[in-house]
Amino acid sequence: MENRLIASSSPHIRADESVNKIMRDVVIALLPATLAGVYFFRMGAVKVILAAVIAAVLTEAAIQKICKKPVTINDWSAVVTGLLLAFNIPASAPWWIPVIGSIFAIAIVKQVFGGLGHNFMNPALAARAMLLASWPVQMTAWIKPGADAVSTATPLGMLKEGTTEAFPSLADLVIGNVGGCIGETSAILLIIGGIYLVYRGVITPRIPVIYIGTVAVLMMIFGGFDVNYMLTNVFAGGLMIGAIYMATDYASSPVTPKGQVIFALGCGILTAVIRKFGGYPEGVSYSILVMNVAAPLIDKYTSPRVFGEVK
Repeated sequence: MENRLIASSSPHIRADESVNKIMRDVVIALLPATLAGVYFFRMGAVKVILAAVIAAVLTEAAIQKICKKPVTINDWSAVVTGLLLAFNIPASAPWWIPVIGSIFAIAIVKQVFGGLGHNFMNPALAARAMLLASWPVQMTAWIKPGADAVSTATPLGMLKEGTTEAFPSLADLVIGNVGGCIGETSAILLIIGGIYLVYRGVITPRIPVIYIGTVAVLMMIFGGFDVNYMLTNVFAGGLMIGAIYMATDYASSPVTPKGQVIFALGCGILTAVIRKFGGYPEGVSYSILVMNVAAPLIDKYTSPRVFGEVK
């Protein structure tokens, strides 16, 4: 007779999703924005993307070999880290910038803490913060879209300095025809990729919607209810790539629904405050990193009560 009563430890819900499928879906979601970055920034973007992805994959394979662990580069997680890091670097950066960043992201932020699922902050964002602190000139050498690689300021930088001359239109911001990091191209394609991830069940819209909505509301208030000011802050910079693809990282964001709401609100508030009152025109990276550190504490105080638990 078949034994139907089997006692086993949780979790008891099984799903068909695997790390490979999830990470491949993330790469597929990022592909349109990747092609847009290559279209706008030409070979500079290709150089940065290839250097970051190859360095990430090779670093993960080398460390796992050295530590005599199974080599898991076929799970696509290193590819995602390298691609997200490349999205946070200007296309004018020399090849060694993304290489050093990927090595740091994989070796220090990911593998030192136990590998996939054990990193306490987003590896790509941590690497970006390190690169910006170490090589600020190379990390802020923005260029205009096109083959000429002409220097320019980012829309958020112009906004910060109060420059109105040659300010990009809202259509250019949405499409991505502006200077900035590779991943700041084409907000519309990043949103389409996010919708794909929601459809595939990889992420929920909770964190991105609350994060972007919080920034929109606060920048509307800070800007004296100027709609154009608010829309510029929503579509310019790294808000879309950060809110959709980085703040939703499984390992470094809260797992409880209430915790995710608090996390997203915190990211949105910090981003708006840094952009408005800080010395740096962008605040997405640092906001997510700060909330990554707070995520375990948020989970602790928002976890549901265990069935049968007593004080």
